[in-house]
Amino acid sequence: MISWNRVTIIGVGLIGGSLGMALKAKGLARAVVGVGHRQASLDQAVARGAVEETTLSPTAGVAGSDLVVLATSPALFQPIMAEIAPALAPGAVVIDVGSTKAGIMAALEPMAPPGRTFIGCHPIAGSEQRGIEHARADLFEGAACIITPTPRTPPPALDRVAETWRGVGMRIRVLSPQGHDRLLAEVSHLVHLAAASLVYVVDSDSDTVVGPGWIDTTRVASGDPALWRDILLANAADVTGALDELRRVLDSFREALRAGDGTRIERMLTEAKARRDRLIEPKESR
Repeated sequence: MISWNRVTIIGVGLIGGSLGMALKAKGLARAVVGVGHRQASLDQAVARGAVEETTLSPTAGVAGSDLVVLATSPALFQPIMAEIAPALAPGAVVIDVGSTKAGIMAALEPMAPPGRTFIGCHPIAGSEQRGIEHARADLFEGAACIITPTPRTPPPALDRVAETWRGVGMRIRVLSPQGHDRLLAEVSHLVHLAAASLVYVVDSDSDTVVGPGWIDTTRVASGDPALWRDILLANAADVTGALDELRRVLDSFREALRAGDGTRIERMLTEAKARRDRLIEPKESR
């Protein structure tokens, strides 16, 4: 069933391009428009089947669209919203795909003109790779999407957005913007800092002994540094709290090692294994 007549995706990279592909593959939009700052990338998005129309103008791109997706760097969300707000069609819904939510919601929700709605979204999908060349229609299948409404969010718009993410294969969780940022500080933002830190402590001549464990654990450290700088600064308070908790755990391991306390080390490792196994067990078995 078609959910949207016309969808505009501003920023047709990995996430935006994959969403365009998925919307078209699932028949959820009659037309998908791509907006970007380089025509070459937009042409590639057309060639890969992510969008049908393109423009370099955000204002022109959102004209007549009932869904607008902000999929650029989060640092650009506010200036883009300011530019497109006067051109939004009556009843239009604007969503984002950013990794933090409290600051974005506080800034962008009031910018939506009367009769238009901004709803924060975070599809937890993707990889350390970026760009339309890595986009794929099944990127969202089985992954989680967090939606962060506020008391101002119209329930029909919220339901429509949730059904769209379900339509491309995602599991939905609804959280407050603050609740989202606290949880993501623990399961995503801290993980990036931990991976980067592990890279820092490895000697430069260790390339011949680097194995799959180190590669898997540090994979996210290959993410875009500028993007992650913005994410970490936007969620600095919650990430700092998560870092404090990680330091406490590392201190416990260090104390056990200095004391030669094998029992304590095994107990902590056993608890960590049990927690991880529980968190990643197949969702259908929960």
